[in-house]
Amino acid sequence: MIAALLDTACGFAAATVAGKVTAYHFSMNCLKPPTGRLFIANGTTVRAGRKQIFARAELLAEDERGERVLVATGETVLVPLEG
Repeated sequence: MIAALLDTACGFAAATVAGKVTAYHFSMNCLKPPTGRLFIANGTTVRAGRKQIFARAELLAEDERGERVLVATGETVLVPLEG
């Protein structure tokens, strides 16, 4: 589930600059156990070229007091789809 959230956040970030994309490579780092009342995945486009797009994402867990903790990070190389 962590990988799916990170990959989706990267995909949406890349899609905002390139339209339809597909993942070519994905990696993630789990930093601590994901415990909390809700989770927030933030994706960012790092660099968008014509043939490859590099994106990164962070997964944050929010506790009942509203404090957020970084629990995982991910990076994806995506390829724009033509058509």
